[in-house]
Amino acid sequence: MHNKNKIIFLMGPTTSNKTKFAIKLTKILPIDLISVDSGLIYKELNIGTAKPNQEELRIAPHSLINIKNITENYCAQSFRNDALYEINKSFSNDRIPLLVGGTMFYYHALMHGLSPLPSRNDKIRKKILKKFYSSSQNNLYNKLLSIDPVSALRIHPNDMQRLLRALEVYYISGKKISDLIQHEKYKFPYRVLRFICFPKNKYILHKKIEYRLRKMLSSGFKEEVENLLIQSHFNKNNPGMKCLGYKEMCDYILNKISYQEMFNKTILATKKLAKHQITWLKKDKKSFWVDSEKNSSINFIIKKIFVFLNKKEY
Repeated sequence: MHNKNKIIFLMGPTTSNKTKFAIKLTKILPIDLISVDSGLIYKELNIGTAKPNQEELRIAPHSLINIKNITENYCAQSFRNDALYEINKSFSNDRIPLLVGGTMFYYHALMHGLSPLPSRNDKIRKKILKKFYSSSQNNLYNKLLSIDPVSALRIHPNDMQRLLRALEVYYISGKKISDLIQHEKYKFPYRVLRFICFPKNKYILHKKIEYRLRKMLSSGFKEEVENLLIQSHFNKNNPGMKCLGYKEMCDYILNKISYQEMFNKTILATKKLAKHQITWLKKDKKSFWVDSEKNSSINFIIKKIFVFLNKKEY
């Protein structure tokens, strides 16, 4: 039905029904789902990352979910390598790769490639943390914003791991990490049909963010983090614990903040993440925007996919 060089992206901010649409598509088309989510890679993190449940994953398996422990690092280059492998595997099985998720920098790394970056330097990291970070204040984001606003726009203010990496690269090389990322030299070998799921009313998105957090809390988010805290290998500074909401929940469990503070901080951080995602997506002039709250949007997506797959290239 199609050439083996066509793939589909299903993008959008948090809580925009991307997974719901993706699972529906697997029932209609021979699609392999590839997750583009920096939180879903971790085996131990389920409720707080809004990971598809076991039944959903049984019906519609996703590659690149549950591939790392929370103690393991995972970067954009790792994602790019893994995603290209999964895309080729899907083609070898005569299926259609569909990448679904909201980690925008992963999409960017996949399509544009990454320049070789300097290796991690723990001495530099310690100096950066000493100068710009304390238990009461995180100035890493503000510092990055002052020297590399392009990268700051791509990184969530609470994502200490990526903030630290961006600053580390700058202090080692004297160059902004955004300048080191290749934009023109690498040619993506596939044709891409891109969809962006987004509710037309931003108020709906904000209400859904609050509703989802309440649902997570009633589903055992606190207990999930408590079970991690009692494990000997657990450290709240583990890479996996940088995921949205987990730091706030740790602080609440350890009596550093109140329940209401935990709730409010998580909501605020999620709304900021959504704003960053939307800002990134608005730059994309080649994607089809679909109303994430309309069930009829799936019909629009299907029609566009059939046209895309059956269009002959010359």
